[in-house]
Amino acid sequence: MKLLFRTSLIFVLLAGANAAADETAIEGRWLSGDGSGWIDIHLVDGAPVGTAAGSTTFSEGDPPRLDEFNPDSALRDRPLLGITILHGFEYKGEHVWKGGTIYDPNTGKTYKSTMTLVDKNTLKVRGFIGLSLFGRSDVWTRDDL
Repeated sequence: MKLLFRTSLIFVLLAGANAAADETAIEGRWLSGDGSGWIDIHLVDGAPVGTAAGSTTFSEGDPPRLDEFNPDSALRDRPLLGITILHGFEYKGEHVWKGGTIYDPNTGKTYKSTMTLVDKNTLKVRGFIGLSLFGRSDVWTRDDL
């Protein structure tokens, strides 16, 4: 009986460790599907948060790109670098995060979003309005420095 209890306890602990590893697997630097920019994803209180980390379309010395399409006119003069574009996600298991939102700085719109870690270097990000059926997916590639 003690052996069964110990075996069960070890299984529960290992399963918990694997779930925690799955949740953190999303952390890192990701290159957007069109290759135009990087997004850093890190965990804040256990939930992924993505920030704009750079653009491939701007050179050193160029003026910073601003959040010019933001619907809040008071935010249109802020630099895009470092703004939060992903947040509110909850890990649902099986390498899937749901319930979050994604901000598109190219349009100034915010969408509901889901993320699926296809493999350790591929992240499928889906933004949508209302139902996931009405949206668009983008595939990001891990680009850790």
